[in-house]
Amino acid sequence: MTNDIQALDSDLNQMILKGQILEAFDRFYGDQVVMQENSQPPTVGKPANRAREEQFVGSVAELHEIKVAKSGVNGDTTFSLWVIDATYKGGPRVRQEQVAVRTWKDGKVVREQFFHA
Repeated sequence: MTNDIQALDSDLNQMILKGQILEAFDRFYGDQVVMQENSQPPTVGKPANRAREEQFVGSVAELHEIKVAKSGVNGDTTFSLWVIDATYKGGPRVRQEQVAVRTWKDGKVVREQFFHA
C-alpha cells in the first residue's frame, strides 16, 4: 500500500510542478476533501477547495521557481517540503517554504494541511 500511495503522491506532485494544478486537483482529490492552511479553519468539500485553488492560481503573476525539496510517506500519509518563489498580482515577490501533509484513502487525497511561516 505504501508504494501505491508514494506513486500517487509523486504523480500528483509532478503535475503540480508542470503547472497542472487544477487538473491535478480534479484527478487526485476526493469529493469530501478537507484542506487547511496552518491553524486556519479548514475548508470542506471539493467544490469549495477547487475555488480556493482557482483563486491561488489566478493570484500568481509569475512563478520563478517551484520544487519539492524533500518528501516521505508513512502509511496513508505523505509529506513534502515545497519551495515556491512567486510574484503575486498586485503584490511582492515571495520565496516560501511550506510543508504539505496529505492523507490518502482509496487513491484520493481526503485531507491536506499546509504548514508555513
